[in-house]
Amino acid sequence: MPRWKPDAPERLQTAALELFDQQGFERTTVAEIVQRAELTQRTFFNHFADKREVLFGMSAEIQREIVGEIEAGDDTSPPFDVVVRALEVVADRMFESRRAAVARRYAVIAANPELLERELGKNAALTEAIADALHTRCGDPETAFLAAGAAVLAQQAAFRQWTRPGETRTLSELMQDAVRALHTTVSPAAWQRSDR
Repeated sequence: MPRWKPDAPERLQTAALELFDQQGFERTTVAEIVQRAELTQRTFFNHFADKREVLFGMSAEIQREIVGEIEAGDDTSPPFDVVVRALEVVADRMFESRRAAVARRYAVIAANPELLERELGKNAALTEAIADALHTRCGDPETAFLAAGAAVLAQQAAFRQWTRPGETRTLSELMQDAVRALHTTVSPAAWQRSDR
């Protein structure tokens, strides 16, 4: 087996997703992943702590990218708009070119309660990181937390649609649809109706 091959993390992720699809997450071993990727276990553990990290390894990088976009964003925009814009930019940059792999990852996570719980925890951590970055910009922690939570919720709704078979719109397009739906849901008219 060769000692070095280019793009080892991507090769390992591709092999893992194929195996997770074929035989399930629980029944797949690291040994099978490295055999499929034609790499060594040492190479695997140089990149990932365990097979779960194949699915979650990019979370920290995605969070850094989103927070960086928020910190670099327009100071005159409302906090919610700043977050939505950051989520769209990062989606275009990190997800669109990998749509099939991201959709497969999502399907594996959705089928496993333990992985789904971890994904929800990662989303909560992302919301907190976004709220912290917004708090620095706008000064009000409650506004920052609400804006972060609402934008991440809209992003999750868009993501669910984006990963469905046959969906062709970009994640950014679907994000705009989700934002419009969110605005409709919490419009003043909706609040007036709920007060009755």
